[in-house]
Amino acid sequence: MRLSTAAVIAALSIAPAACSSTLVTPAAKPPPPPTSSSVVVLEYEAWFGPQAATFQGAEAMPILQSKDMQSIGGGYDSADPHVIAQHLKWMEYMGVDAATADVSNNVGCIFSTGPPSPKFCRPASESFRNSNRVIRDNTGNLYPAWSKLRSPIKLIPLLGCLSRLDLHKGRDGKSGFQKEIEYFGRLMEQYPELSETYARHPLMLVYVGTPVDPAILQGAKSVLRESGLDTQYTFRIVGGYLDAQPTFWADPSRTPDGPTEIAPRYGFWSYVDRYKPEFGYYPTYSVIPGTDAAENLTVSIATAGHRGWGCPRPHKICPDVATRYGPTGHRYVTLESYMKLAAQLRPTFLLVHQFNEFVTPDEGWNAQTSDDSEPTQMPHGWGYSGIDAVREAISSYRKSLAH
Repeated sequence: MRLSTAAVIAALSIAPAACSSTLVTPAAKPPPPPTSSSVVVLEYEAWFGPQAATFQGAEAMPILQSKDMQSIGGGYDSADPHVIAQHLKWMEYMGVDAATADVSNNVGCIFSTGPPSPKFCRPASESFRNSNRVIRDNTGNLYPAWSKLRSPIKLIPLLGCLSRLDLHKGRDGKSGFQKEIEYFGRLMEQYPELSETYARHPLMLVYVGTPVDPAILQGAKSVLRESGLDTQYTFRIVGGYLDAQPTFWADPSRTPDGPTEIAPRYGFWSYVDRYKPEFGYYPTYSVIPGTDAAENLTVSIATAGHRGWGCPRPHKICPDVATRYGPTGHRYVTLESYMKLAAQLRPTFLLVHQFNEFVTPDEGWNAQTSDDSEPTQMPHGWGYSGIDAVREAISSYRKSLAH
């Protein structure tokens, strides 16, 4: 649902058991509190449910299961209280400070009124709009659910403005994008303890697609400016695979030999970037306005190559893919490599790609190419190794910042 690999590349160059109320958490003490101002953010989706996204065709089956998902192949419902509580436990175990509350797809359709219209929805069907509204409702439900659980982890809205459908105004004179900001704004006002404050205002992220379309970008900025919402919240624009979009680099003519700075006038944050030095792929980072200090870097468990995951899928992994494991075992080599860069750049916000997108073909077709960390069923998944690897990586990162 996030990044259609084929489209991006063209543009850029077991019988599961029902979930019980018993929370299964690895036997270990929580990691120490942060030792610096660096905020570690886990990319997270509450997209799943019988009337929303399912796990059919996913690269692995999650360990958590919900009764209402069994008739459609298994998996969990993101509105299931037991699933919500367990996810939060795992995030605490991993040591993250915040998670993204992601409603970035089909925003214009979600917030449209009246009969579904092609002006806002494609396809213009009630079932399509309803399935996306379930995703919105599941994500919004995180606020009261996490508040009730006294979550120490913050929620950062990851909004979407991906096409003209999200910018078209309805009869009320507002675009779906504006109404989404206002929707999350009400939740943040009601549950202020869950908001991440940055630059004196609650922080929201706006995903504008992959590759970034300058016209959509300007449309989104116009909404923020004309509505006055940019004076109420701190916004950061997010794009995917910025490593392959030199137009937005501080030095577009540069041949990368290390992390690539985004031009300060753009200040984009990355949703995901490639990192494969032998192929000349390096992730991007943004800087804090008016300084040389890194503001954002995004690290990943695995990343696609320029031709996607398979060459051709699914018989062979492309040589420029950065896989989950190394060639000689289950060591998380890609994540380790990214975290070395993080220790050097020391960004204010470190995003971890990611927890639970579970979408194929966008996010891979086996354990090696998946970038999810949520525990999954064996033998085709990765068990608990993903959350263990992220926990270890964050712990080491914290220690490096203390020196």
